[in-house]
Amino acid sequence: MTTLRKTRARLGMLPLAVLALLAAGCGTQRAEDAADAYRRSHPTPTGISTPSTPADFPCPGESPKPTAPAAATTPSSTAPPTDRYAENHGFKVPFPLHGQSRCDGLTAVGRVKSALEPLRQRGDVAPDSVRSALTGLGYSAGKVQVYPDGPAGVGFLIDIGASPWCVEGAMSSDSTKADAFGGYPDGTGCEPPRGGH
Repeated sequence: MTTLRKTRARLGMLPLAVLALLAAGCGTQRAEDAADAYRRSHPTPTGISTPSTPADFPCPGESPKPTAPAAATTPSSTAPPTDRYAENHGFKVPFPLHGQSRCDGLTAVGRVKSALEPLRQRGDVAPDSVRSALTGLGYSAGKVQVYPDGPAGVGFLIDIGASPWCVEGAMSSDSTKADAFGGYPDGTGCEPPRGGH
């Protein structure tokens, strides 16, 4: 019986030893103390920063745009957009230029229009003439694309390779149009991306 009493005593002491060990803890630092210390040394941000829209300013030679009167606002709907065509073809919308890049783009557009206007006034809308005028501005022949645009017009695309990245336009006997932009969301260079989803 003595062995049986010793075994029971030892078994009875085991839960007490485990309880004592748990009560004492394994270390001097508790988990919540470590978390509090981390929070004190790494504060949470007060707000999430979002990129701001670059500010546009009047460029040299640009007339200030009149401000349109504020239209009556209607409550916006929280419903998802239903224009799936616009959603699926958004990758074809070029990046607009802002700030100094916008001013550089307006300068490039002005140079292109000035070079092409004499051709338009003479009625010379041949692709070779337009290409010669654009390469005469210093644009590399490999970066200038000129193509027929309808029965009496020509279109062009210039990959400048620096801000503004691209100048695109068209010329006909009636007008010369050009626009500068910063490329496409899903493309490289000035070519509109092909495909979609």
